[in-house]
Amino acid sequence: MLKPYDVEQAAADSDPVVTTKQSRSTRKSKVKKLFVLDTNVLMHDPTSLFRFDEHDLYLPIATLEELDAHKRGLSDVSRNARQASRFLDEIVTGDDISRGLALKTRDGQQAKGRLFLQTEAINGDLPSNFASGKTDNQILAVVRFLQEREELRSKQERSLVREVVLVSKDINMRIKARALGLPAEDYFNDKVLEDADLLYTGVRPLPRDFWNSHGKDMESWKKEGHTYYRVRGPLVPKLHVNEFVYDETGERPLYAVVKEAANRVAVLETLRDYTHAKNSVWGITARNREQNFALNLLMNPAIDFVTLLGQAGTGKTLLALAAGLTQVLDEKRYSEIIMTRVTVPIGEDIGFLPGTEEEKMTPWMGALEDNLDILNATDESGGEWGRAATRDLVRSRIKVKSLNFMRGRTFVNKWLIIDEAQNLTPKQMKTLITRAGPGTKVVCLGNVAQIDTPYLTEGSSGLTYVVDRMKDWGHAGHVTLARGERSRLADHAAEVL
Repeated sequence: MLKPYDVEQAAADSDPVVTTKQSRSTRKSKVKKLFVLDTNVLMHDPTSLFRFDEHDLYLPIATLEELDAHKRGLSDVSRNARQASRFLDEIVTGDDISRGLALKTRDGQQAKGRLFLQTEAINGDLPSNFASGKTDNQILAVVRFLQEREELRSKQERSLVREVVLVSKDINMRIKARALGLPAEDYFNDKVLEDADLLYTGVRPLPRDFWNSHGKDMESWKKEGHTYYRVRGPLVPKLHVNEFVYDETGERPLYAVVKEAANRVAVLETLRDYTHAKNSVWGITARNREQNFALNLLMNPAIDFVTLLGQAGTGKTLLALAAGLTQVLDEKRYSEIIMTRVTVPIGEDIGFLPGTEEEKMTPWMGALEDNLDILNATDESGGEWGRAATRDLVRSRIKVKSLNFMRGRTFVNKWLIIDEAQNLTPKQMKTLITRAGPGTKVVCLGNVAQIDTPYLTEGSSGLTYVVDRMKDWGHAGHVTLARGERSRLADHAAEVL
């Protein structure tokens, strides 16, 4: 049954990640499973009908009733309900429904599984304290009935028992099912990774024997102040384009980025040292290795998409603003900075805010103002009047926009910063990134350990989604910032609290 909190969860993502995790755990069994879908699964992902590979699906009448009850409205929940109904309309034809309906994906390919609809009245044997009129309990009764029917059939045919599994996004529904001895599991297709620790970091330490195992037939040359190395060896297939590698074991450490990686041959390019004052960006220098990597990405005009992950105080917003201001005001590479973020409160909502779009967004942009104060303080020329004039100039080239008005827009020659991107769903992230026109650079900042959006997890966050999907594109780069530089108090709190 779709509960109020399930409605929010269903809206979290209607453009899911296509994986096969749902059936991956069942491939060992030669017997097809029968998955009974709860309503919130269809409203979370309408294409879930096609995500169970060779296994069969069963839709109780209660699920169809709830789908019909939530189809009206303009929300993502209603849109998903209508899309699920359209898919069902295409699947349900004049064939014998009791024998199951063939599942056909939208590209015309035949799926191996079949779809069964409830065509008879079912009164499952549930405990007397389970209210019979509650939709959750009606679905549980259907699962109990199907389980008993499959056990009886296996005895008659002397075959293996076909497992009946309830699939639901409702945690309490799954707990009740397991309490009744019924198999139940979550819907996993919206998760990019099962463990956030496996997320691509964009940084790789070179092994101690790297030059011994990769130095044979190595080529080296210099060009435009950078040194290039063409290497061959067993590590090359694991490297990604624009991944940073480092070797700090020798007298002179090596910091490089992978420019090419194909056919067991990789080209490494040494980096510009942004830890040195002569290479400062708007008065800011990198304080650690990962910040240096991040500035190399941000200042590279060949990189169109940058993602920076890191805990609080690692300098994500400061680096993005400093690099943006340098390239907008000094190098004139971009016309202005546009900054946006999801307006998800940590505590209680403060209600409606007066004013224009930018005035409404001001309370959410405290991080912008804080970092502008730091950047303005680095300019010691001109005294107090000079700093005030610089601040006014800087502020005039930064526009704050709301996510609600992004659809349909095209940003040309802009520096677009998406702050707190961990609170975006994959669909929202796609909507924002596709706003980029010619000459626009998109910078996504976030910390997947600080997700405030209800029902969004580290594995299903839009930020995790884009990091995983863009890691092999030659014009995208990612760095996970490891060390906090805000203060010793902030660093200690992030570690122990």
